[in-house]
Amino acid sequence: MSASIHHIGRDDAPSLEPLMTLVANDMNAVNSVILDRMQSDIPLIPELAGHLIAGGGKRMRPMLTLAAAKLIGYEGERHFKLAAAVEFIHTATLLHDDVVDGSDLRRGKTAANLIFGNPATVLVGDFLFSRSFELMVEDGSLKVLKILSSASAVIAEGEVNQLTAQRKIDTSEDRYLDIIGSKTAALFAAASRISAVVAERDEETELALDAYGRNIGIAFQLVDDAIDYSSDSETMGKDAGDDFREGKVTLPVILAYARGSDEERQFWKDAIIGHKTSGDDLAHATSLLQRTGAIEDTISRARHYGQRAIDALGTFPAGKAKAALIEAVEFAISRAY
Repeated sequence: MSASIHHIGRDDAPSLEPLMTLVANDMNAVNSVILDRMQSDIPLIPELAGHLIAGGGKRMRPMLTLAAAKLIGYEGERHFKLAAAVEFIHTATLLHDDVVDGSDLRRGKTAANLIFGNPATVLVGDFLFSRSFELMVEDGSLKVLKILSSASAVIAEGEVNQLTAQRKIDTSEDRYLDIIGSKTAALFAAASRISAVVAERDEETELALDAYGRNIGIAFQLVDDAIDYSSDSETMGKDAGDDFREGKVTLPVILAYARGSDEERQFWKDAIIGHKTSGDDLAHATSLLQRTGAIEDTISRARHYGQRAIDALGTFPAGKAKAALIEAVEFAISRAY
């Protein structure tokens, strides 16, 4: 047991490098599964899937599956296919998201739907979902199947919840947290947990890894929603201000609206229903977010969830795996600066 207490905040710039180095060899095995299973006799399928899968994503979720296995000392290979299944679920949701949102960029490249069209993008997303379930079934664990299939259903619920909240300025912070807990954090949690299942560890270990994944997932999304207003497309891999133009009511907007004057609240109402989408409107929105402390407080909440993720690792032994997982949390928060 490790008695040390780690608090978020460090003098140097945190990096994903320790996590990537930790799982590099295992990630090669996972990537082989991904490349093999995205193949099809229908040429458009690997072409479209490859556009996104080869698009330079961080592979954060499958890396958490592999790192969790290292943390608990699992030395088998079952988690390789499952990490690939996790990445397929994530990629499928991104393809569907881009169609729903009408996005122009994904991971710094033209979104697949703009190149291949909406119908093909949705159908290839369905193909990748199906591949992920094939991989789960091949593993043979009903518990793993339950965890990952439940996460898939929760993600879809979160996306529908977000869609029905779109352009509604009165969306509450609680509903927003429900949305990101479903659409983002659920897969982080499942990805982190499944290694404990294949390693046949106790439920306490499973739940600790689930809590780590869930909380880093929430922190990750909070930071994403903050930097949508304060970063650039090169940093984010998507266009700055996308959430603003799409009428997404994220936490920075919820806080700024609650704290604004009558005039400022009217601006947010007009902006969120789509009447103010110009570059000048985005600049004004950003200035309101800064003035009301909405960005800063969103990052503060991200730190809170990041600390919860780190605390969830408290009972695991010190070592490279634990240090890398802690630094991954630090990295998630540091993207805001």
